[in-house]
Amino acid sequence: MVKDVQIFIQYLKVERGLSRNTLESYERDLAQYVHFIQQQGVTVWRETGKTQIMAYMNELKKIGRAAATLSRTMVSLRAFYQFLLKERLVDTVPSLSMEAPKLEKKLPSVLSIEEIDTLLDAPATGQVNGSRDKAMLELLYATGIRVTELISLNLDDVNLQMGYIRCVGKAGKERMIPIGSMCARSLEAYIKGMRSKLMKQSETLEALFIGHLGTRMTRQGFWKIIKRYAKETRLMKPITPHTLRHSFAAHLLENGADLRSVQEMLGHADISTTQIYAQVTKSKMKEVYNRTHPRANM
Repeated sequence: MVKDVQIFIQYLKVERGLSRNTLESYERDLAQYVHFIQQQGVTVWRETGKTQIMAYMNELKKIGRAAATLSRTMVSLRAFYQFLLKERLVDTVPSLSMEAPKLEKKLPSVLSIEEIDTLLDAPATGQVNGSRDKAMLELLYATGIRVTELISLNLDDVNLQMGYIRCVGKAGKERMIPIGSMCARSLEAYIKGMRSKLMKQSETLEALFIGHLGTRMTRQGFWKIIKRYAKETRLMKPITPHTLRHSFAAHLLENGADLRSVQEMLGHADISTTQIYAQVTKSKMKEVYNRTHPRANM
């Protein structure tokens, strides 16, 4: 059964081009499910069905798993059973008739423009690491790209003269995203002035952003960097790399950008994913109204 999970993960990687993080989520969910049903004495997939899935989901609820985890697990099981049906290892897909737990939609955390300015002005640009950090933070806010996309950028993905970057997102989809003048200046200062000092022995390294070991910046490395600046600036909101992505989208919509353009820049496959930022804008509008209109709270 474990081998079937591995074959499925390989199928998702090769045929559907899913990201490493998504593949790891599928593998983790399914490995835990296999462990559970094997403890029940199940040895082949045809012995499983709705009863086993419901028992597993109830077990997850009992140990306090969040609704988001339950929903993601159900998605993993549905996809896996569809694969098993295709491979003729089961006769039906039992999970299709079961509803995933409904999630409470939370609005993403967004920084104000003043908070963004504070965060982006924090790096000491006269220093090698500070110049790099400034360029990374400016680029995240200027484009709304994901942190995985940020650290995957190569030097030739940046066109300072034309003012855009080339980004390869989920499922290998490529998109061109414009960058503003402030971001372009920060990138130019880093690329022309400081990047070579980080390269050490790797003169042929293609990576745009380089870590302290002289190799491509890692997700973990960037997380540490943004957490450090969040702490130094004493911003009261929780700040992650995705906070800059959220702020990018919300600020564009606040200032009149159309939803389709924001969807394209973010690389969302479905516009409904982008629409949550419109809700953030409406929420802020109501907050401003209640705070400033003389008859709002009488």
